[in-house]
Amino acid sequence: MKKKKLEELRETCLGCQKCELGKTRTNIVFSDGNPKTAKAILIGEAPGANEDATGTPFVGRAGKLLNEFLEKAGISRSEDLYVINTVKCRPPENRVPTDSEKKSCEEYLLKQIEIINPSVMIFCGATALKSFYPEKLAISKIRGEVLELEIGGKKRKCIPIFHPSYLLRQHSIVEGSPRDLMLKDLKKIKELIEG
Repeated sequence: MKKKKLEELRETCLGCQKCELGKTRTNIVFSDGNPKTAKAILIGEAPGANEDATGTPFVGRAGKLLNEFLEKAGISRSEDLYVINTVKCRPPENRVPTDSEKKSCEEYLLKQIEIINPSVMIFCGATALKSFYPEKLAISKIRGEVLELEIGGKKRKCIPIFHPSYLLRQHSIVEGSPRDLMLKDLKKIKELIEG
């Protein structure tokens, strides 16, 4: 049932031209992961060049790093997560999507959340956080916190984490470093998924 609804939604997205991004994309980047087994939704910012080329989210350098962290935390990307972005099409030059672009894609995003109905939502980076959390807080101040937010008419547990592209520039793994905090946040998410 979930798979059929998601396929129908994907077909709608394929024909979408609500914003300028529809004119410049190669592919829509709809999702990754298993809708039947996913207990959490991970929401990123927007597709990059690799994602636009393949139609799959988080497949570039940042995606590979994310996969490493997920594996270390004991989270299966292919079974535990349903991976999406705030927008389905790549913004030119990999810029941050505008508010109007995110608004154009919002109904698709909310529909995916409704269909998957996750027990946990992971906001991967500041853009994803700002899409759902109205207060203007730096991701570094709020990452790892469990937020109870109403999304799609339901209260949901949401956790912001650093975007892996930020971690590409942060190499230290000492206690309290961004990479150390990312691993701790993902381990907390693993506990929530299993709880």
